[in-house]
Amino acid sequence: MLSLLPSLFVLAPTALAAQLLVLTRRSPAENVAERVAAARALALAVGIQGVHFGEETATGLHERLPALFGLPGMPLSLFVILNLIWLGIWIASIPGLRSARPAAYFAAWFLAIAGMINGIAHPLLAITSGGYFPGLVSSPFIGAASVRVWTRLLKATRPREEH
Repeated sequence: MLSLLPSLFVLAPTALAAQLLVLTRRSPAENVAERVAAARALALAVGIQGVHFGEETATGLHERLPALFGLPGMPLSLFVILNLIWLGIWIASIPGLRSARPAAYFAAWFLAIAGMINGIAHPLLAITSGGYFPGLVSSPFIGAASVRVWTRLLKATRPREEH
């Protein structure tokens, strides 16, 4: 399970940031159109994330990323299961954004942040490794889609007022 450490190092702070955004922002009832736009942006990003996951799987990210840190590769089955769970959570969150469900916002903020990180990290990993790194081709697309989710979420929510 040491192979999970590089991912957890990035994903734990991402989850914390997403939760902080859920706790500090809300979507007013009148923001229906903005929530619908955020849900559409999320749906597109989830589709692109699915393609990105396919590229990562086909090109061995589950082995190459841990190897950069001198760790054993992640079992392919674990990598696939974890990614399919997240894809399922994101798909289930699409209608939840329309009705302003906090859990849906957590998932959407999480994808927005993680996708932007992917858009930056994969090219940097390719530079560091001196060539193609798994996920490189699709990373700019998930990065751009995630920026779109981020901006739509910002429009759909407002900072919570302190009482």
